[in-house]
Amino acid sequence: MAMVSQTAPVTETTPTTREAAPVDPGAQRNVSMDAYRGLVMLLMMAEVLQFSRVAAAYPTSLFWRILAFNQTHVEWFGCSLHDTIQPGFSFLVGVALPYSIARRIAKGARFTELFGHVLWRSLVLVALGVFLRSMDHSMTYFTFEDTLSQIGFGYPFLFLLGFPTSVTGGAKWVWVWAVLCLILLGYWLAWALYPPAPASFDWQSVGVPATWNAQHSFTGFAAHWNKNYNFGNRFDQWFLNLFPRENRFEYNSGGYLTLSFIPTLGTMILGLIAGRWLRESQPKVPMKKLVIAGVSGVVLGLALHYSHICPVVKRIWTPSWTIFSGGICFLFLAAFSWVIDVKGFKKWAFPLVVIGMNSIAAYCIAHFIEEFLDSTLRVHLGPHFFQFAGTGLEPFFRGAAILLCYWIVLFWMYRRKLFLKI
Repeated sequence: MAMVSQTAPVTETTPTTREAAPVDPGAQRNVSMDAYRGLVMLLMMAEVLQFSRVAAAYPTSLFWRILAFNQTHVEWFGCSLHDTIQPGFSFLVGVALPYSIARRIAKGARFTELFGHVLWRSLVLVALGVFLRSMDHSMTYFTFEDTLSQIGFGYPFLFLLGFPTSVTGGAKWVWVWAVLCLILLGYWLAWALYPPAPASFDWQSVGVPATWNAQHSFTGFAAHWNKNYNFGNRFDQWFLNLFPRENRFEYNSGGYLTLSFIPTLGTMILGLIAGRWLRESQPKVPMKKLVIAGVSGVVLGLALHYSHICPVVKRIWTPSWTIFSGGICFLFLAAFSWVIDVKGFKKWAFPLVVIGMNSIAAYCIAHFIEEFLDSTLRVHLGPHFFQFAGTGLEPFFRGAAILLCYWIVLFWMYRRKLFLKI
């Protein structure tokens, strides 16, 4: 991890030019990508607004219930706006890769140098994920279900698949799609072959209360994807207990899994496909492809769910979730591209670009300084300052002040061209 100070903003998708280096027109900065990434990170940082607490204070308000729903993860099947954060971040890693590779090759980097950097970056992402999850524990807490670790595990494979596309013009499209299908089909088959829970199984032994089970568990063939009795959880009961632990691992309370990095790689490959489309069509935007891919992904994902072939569950990142959420990501990218690149409306996106160009810094800021800012505001403004609109709205206004502080820090870094890179 490094803090980079430079005369022009540079991220993994930004070209830097030297007099001796050829300029690759396909490596120019994609503002719509930065804005979309900024939205993803904003949704994550905006958890401080605490819509759920406000909704609890106003139980008859449909407005606050809708906001609260979209700031929480659904229990199992379904999707809220909050559920699009992790697939969006993963998808954009794939979108950025063709630009990143092209920029580095234009500066003279070779495959061995690039792949070495990829391995180092993957290691740092996984380590940072473990570090952040260990903050409230008495010892290192080894689990790998978070966004950074999931991307870190899959990134080397994504690079190997994406590298030829920026060097020779092609790993053929058919191979990219074939690898994607192989990943999703193979992962689905592994789960389908693992036996579902027997009728007499004690669900409370894996943290699933009877009331939850009655509302959210699947029956029939879809039961292979029930919470905490599945192929992925069985793998974690072996794998995670290889590490030193406070207590033996039996289940993740949210159902999250290490092996989700495999279908998450599928999400990144969809992003890689979108990134190639964008670079190959420059200066035009392949709107038709993006929209068709988006609608097709959403429809196919839901069809797999309602046919009981594979349920759409974000928490265990089912193959149908990869397809469904990938479709949503294509549509988000299409919308940002249409507004910013086709219609030319860019100024409105500046607050998002500030966040999107420093996504790793934004991720760390949201994890490290919330409590510091909260306590500081209480000290200097008083413990009841944000009750000016009533106690029910206090969490919202306090969170809005903290969120504004987040953005000011990122804006300060942006103005001084300080970008946290891995």
